[in-house]
Amino acid sequence: MKRFNLFFFFMVVLLAAVSCGDDDTDTENQNNNQNSEETSVSLVNAFPELSFNQPLDLQVPNDGTDRIFVVEKGGRIRVFPNEADVTETTTFLDLSANLSTESEQGLLGLAFHPDFSSNGQFYVHYSPDESTSRISRFTVAMGAANTDLNSELILMDIPQPDTNHNGGQLAFGPDGLLYLAIGDGGGAGDPDNNAQDRSNLLGSILRIDVDNPSNSLNYGIPSDNPFVGNNNIREEIFAYGLRNPWRMSFDPQTGELWTGDVGQGAREEINIIQSGGNFGWRLFEGTSCFSGDCDNTGLVPPIFEYGHSNGDRSVTGGYVYRGEISTLQGKYIYGDFVSGRIWTMDTDGSNNQLLTASGLNIASFGTDANQELYVCAFDGAIYTLREVLVN
Repeated sequence: MKRFNLFFFFMVVLLAAVSCGDDDTDTENQNNNQNSEETSVSLVNAFPELSFNQPLDLQVPNDGTDRIFVVEKGGRIRVFPNEADVTETTTFLDLSANLSTESEQGLLGLAFHPDFSSNGQFYVHYSPDESTSRISRFTVAMGAANTDLNSELILMDIPQPDTNHNGGQLAFGPDGLLYLAIGDGGGAGDPDNNAQDRSNLLGSILRIDVDNPSNSLNYGIPSDNPFVGNNNIREEIFAYGLRNPWRMSFDPQTGELWTGDVGQGAREEINIIQSGGNFGWRLFEGTSCFSGDCDNTGLVPPIFEYGHSNGDRSVTGGYVYRGEISTLQGKYIYGDFVSGRIWTMDTDGSNNQLLTASGLNIASFGTDANQELYVCAFDGAIYTLREVLVN
């Protein structure tokens, strides 16, 4: 009763103040308060009740279920509803008994077929042993909670001379074709010059047709791939001259393919991939000459590069943001695995700005069905960006 009387007293005082005040003054004060409100963007744990073991990728299928799939380096894909208070996950695929996790190897990438809701097909990049990168298709039965390993169809095995620089990202483009990011095979300075040797698939972005296999392959080679018909060049190659393309994504509005390429010892770079483009490695590291005669004729320079100051050492490619946070709309967001710093920049490569110094080992970015951005970190959490009011 005392609490009610106190509340009633304050209501009377408030109403009296409003009735005695000047309407124009009140409106002006409200406008001033609104104008003084500012927002900032914070990195928060998106699913605080969940924890993952070295999450390397986050993907969602276009099936209307609003589920999130997280890829763990050790071989599992875990799925759960896109709800902040979710407490449990289901194992969607488990390859842990069938792969090498040495160095940068493991289960490295996931892509859902555009018609996943009807055909149940998805594609993974993993390391069945220390000398191989494997691209496989699996099929999950309609309504099944997890995937039968016997449904595997191996598309290609790529020989790997070392256990690092495997790349690993898979992504379907707006053309319905599957793009694959493959590293140069490892070893300091690309000792075998794989990234410039188009007779193998290393150091490249590949582009294949998974719906129309041909020539005794479990995939087809698109007729408009840039090197079709060239002798001694693998026709799967879409672009080359990359060291370790670590995470790539398509801008859902423009269709541009953005890739982060990890540097050797001085420069990290962001590239917009072009058909037939030579991105320079090992001739150049970013725009710095690394070997050879330093002639950059015909090479595609990065749209942006950064050095190894402030503890930055290893770029993690991100996404052009197309979610609901207005201040980030149309910005490319990317990070650094070692320093944990996350930046935004305009899509012409200008106006690079630090968004947050997270201190996290940032392994990957991903987006949900609403194009909201997520961060996979090696502390075991999945983070997201939230807009908060600054008083």
